[in-house]
Amino acid sequence: MTEAKNGDTVKVHYTGKLNDGDVFDSSEGGEPLEFTLGGGQVISGFEEAVLGMSLGESKTVEIPADKAYGERVDDLVVQIDRKEMPPDMDCEVGQKLRVDGSDGPAAVVTVLEVTEAAVTVDGNHPLAGEDLTFDIQLVEIAA
Repeated sequence: MTEAKNGDTVKVHYTGKLNDGDVFDSSEGGEPLEFTLGGGQVISGFEEAVLGMSLGESKTVEIPADKAYGERVDDLVVQIDRKEMPPDMDCEVGQKLRVDGSDGPAAVVTVLEVTEAAVTVDGNHPLAGEDLTFDIQLVEIAA
């Protein structure tokens, strides 16, 4: 039976859950997720789980935070003085903002708090610090 290996383009159906069982993402009812093994297109723990799977195989894997979206970094929660922001910018809690990096690529941050004086944003991925569980079914392998 053919097993998925590095360099293969694969398609999988998946359901991702948090430790409490809440589903945070799923391909069920839609198109399967397509990616190339070894291409760094998905979190490392997910890629490792698919490596060696046979066509049609299903499994459940637990992926620790360090092989998912990493640990939370407190230094990525920052307060921005309103004077440093465009005057016509209205921010709301939960809003995603694209911030251009002065010495690197742009980042997406989430607004945590808005006051007259400042806006507090979080640059961590929403799933940072979370151990994740995935139900995975390999539905296609293309070399």
